[in-house]
Amino acid sequence: MTRNWTNWGRTQRSAPSRVERPADVGELQRVVAAAAAARTPVKVVGSGHSFSGVATPVDRIGVQLDLGALSGLISVDRDRRTATFPAATPLHRVSAALAAEGLALDNLGDIDVQTLAGATATGTHGTGLGHPGLAAMVAALTLVTADGERIRVGEDDHPELLPLLALGLGAFGVVDTITLRCVPRFLLRATETVEPFAGAVGSALARAETADHLEFLWFPHTDDVIVKTLERRPADEPVDAPAPLARWSNDIVMQNGALALACGLATLRPAWTARINTTATALHSTRESTDRSDRVFASPRLVRFREMEYAVPAERVTEAVEAVRRVIEENDWRISFPVEVRFAAADGLWLSTASGRRTAYIAVHRHLRDEHEDYFAAVEERLVALGGRPHWGKLHGRSAAQLRASYPRLPDALAVRDRLDPERVFGNPELTRILGD
Repeated sequence: MTRNWTNWGRTQRSAPSRVERPADVGELQRVVAAAAAARTPVKVVGSGHSFSGVATPVDRIGVQLDLGALSGLISVDRDRRTATFPAATPLHRVSAALAAEGLALDNLGDIDVQTLAGATATGTHGTGLGHPGLAAMVAALTLVTADGERIRVGEDDHPELLPLLALGLGAFGVVDTITLRCVPRFLLRATETVEPFAGAVGSALARAETADHLEFLWFPHTDDVIVKTLERRPADEPVDAPAPLARWSNDIVMQNGALALACGLATLRPAWTARINTTATALHSTRESTDRSDRVFASPRLVRFREMEYAVPAERVTEAVEAVRRVIEENDWRISFPVEVRFAAADGLWLSTASGRRTAYIAVHRHLRDEHEDYFAAVEERLVALGGRPHWGKLHGRSAAQLRASYPRLPDALAVRDRLDPERVFGNPELTRILGD
């Protein structure tokens, strides 16, 4: 019996042939082996927070895997400062379990509802030029391959494969456990300010080089930028966080409710967009708070939208933001959602958007009800010209032939894919588009 599936952003839909929910790893291996023997494609569906189709089950013929039964902390190695989790564990549960052990993730994105495997496989990242994305924290993993075999990949087993499989797009097998490198638990002091666009964007790289974590939000049609700076503090310092009611008021009512209202008004009255965005920016007065790191990194996202994000060399961040501003002005578009700017350290992962270079991420969004295709395509053209690489979990129009020049290790990755999944059991149309046949 088929089950209709759609992702959070309503950009992907599928009616797979069936849904399998293995209760343990042995059952997972049997399901994968049986599907492979029948030449039936298999895709794991996590939280559905990828806007792209990398995790979309193949329509009508594919098997959708739900690994929700495999979740929770497995073990902690205090000597190595690592922790092992089932790969389907949501990030917020990872953070809570680590905090109870006096540990934390070194960095985290601005939402934490994704599964651990989904976040690492697509290159989820936070911000901070001294801190890489989540996949760079993977110390080891276990993978169920197309024949149902389970292999361990880490420094002691197949270490040559870790830089690929830590961020593997779901193209090489089913990751069922992940071991993460952790850091001692810490606090973050968050400061939000509103600053003039020219000064904030012009000094973005210099400030990112000195701040622990830095991000910018710019509402199009305005001349100001919301700057969020996070300073790492020891875990034993006092917490200065909003009370639960105040946090709920800020996160749900102000951030999500106000954004939903603003987007709705802008859709109904496009001519009001500039005024609405100016008001939204003005409401962000200077704010400061201190709390446990994961509670500061991530916040609720209840307003549904579509997103495209490009990774450009960090040195080109000012050019990139200015290019987005110009393309909006040149086309006289009314864009109600903000442009987000973040940073990441270089890493050595074969398919990482930050592979081999310090990176600035430029994310553009449109509300669920607004047309996004022309806007995203025009921004993509400008950012590709600046050396941009598209975020694998978000919308983009690049193909395998176009991406090859951006990823020197892509041929090596495809050779591993030919070895581990020659029949493309874990393939789907999106992976064919970005990796080729």
